[in-house]
Amino acid sequence: MGRLVTEEILARGDHVAEPGAWDGADAVIDFTHPDRIEPHVSLLAEAGVPWVLGTTGLSSARQSLVEAAATRIPIVQAANFSAGVTLVLDIARRLAAMLPPEVYDAEILETHHRQKIDSPSGTALAIGQAVAAGRGAPMVVRAPQGARQDGEIGFASVRAGQVVGEHTLLFAGAAEQICLTHKALDRRMFAQGAVRAAAWAVGKPPGLYDMTDVLGLRHA
Repeated sequence: MGRLVTEEILARGDHVAEPGAWDGADAVIDFTHPDRIEPHVSLLAEAGVPWVLGTTGLSSARQSLVEAAATRIPIVQAANFSAGVTLVLDIARRLAAMLPPEVYDAEILETHHRQKIDSPSGTALAIGQAVAAGRGAPMVVRAPQGARQDGEIGFASVRAGQVVGEHTLLFAGAAEQICLTHKALDRRMFAQGAVRAAAWAVGKPPGLYDMTDVLGLRHA
């Protein structure tokens, strides 16, 4: 991701700063590791630099740090910077609002390359959160064993080969099924979305944003 983001920045005619040289930078794009959250929060909030955060697998404590930093700087945080996935999340929320959980079970299936560490993926969890938001209820994750309860959201993960990323949201009722699928064919789209988010974040007031804001899809 670092190489692809660098290529996209240079293609715009912009400059890539040396790592850690953040004073005076327009924005920082971060696809690192959850262990880097604490130092990055301190450095970026102090420098007043917009932060585009694509690191997933954050603990609740680290997410709280990010949210606290968003009171000082603009942060665009997303599990996936693809425009297509952002639209999938919007559609997932709308579908969930119209499909009663006592009639339609929600299941999320995701496949990624064999090196991916977190499971379910950040994108899969974001889809689950979108479903929960559409239902107007907290996200309740289905247990791996036992009978299914109304409103539970199931997750299934596959790690194999070099699959960039595939996500399918299944709403299954007794009489019909609805599938919403996104397949990533090239990681470059993530880099393009992150660079777009960085350009959007420049000059924005402090706050925690996501790609819904960047694409102008924010709901009232």
